[in-house]
Amino acid sequence: MRLPPLRNLRVTNPNQASKNPCIGVMATLLSCWASQGYAVEGCGKIEEQLRSCMDAKKGPPMKKNNINYHLGRLYPMIKPPHKKWKGYQ
Repeated sequence: MRLPPLRNLRVTNPNQASKNPCIGVMATLLSCWASQGYAVEGCGKIEEQLRSCMDAKKGPPMKKNNINYHLGRLYPMIKPPHKKWKGYQ
């Protein structure tokens, strides 16, 4: 197996944050306000849904991914020896 000559291996952004479930409700509320104005009568239910979503208890924090630690640890074992450039002679 031949790997490209890299200094190190890394996975970019291994800890992707999960999507916020309240984004859809907030977008619906903003579109309701845009179409009906800021009246409580038209958008009251959606406002309550957004408040209940925002007040809901959040889950435990996401565990940090350790893939880059293991890649950095194992890469020297699989990296081919580097040829030094001796320049012009």
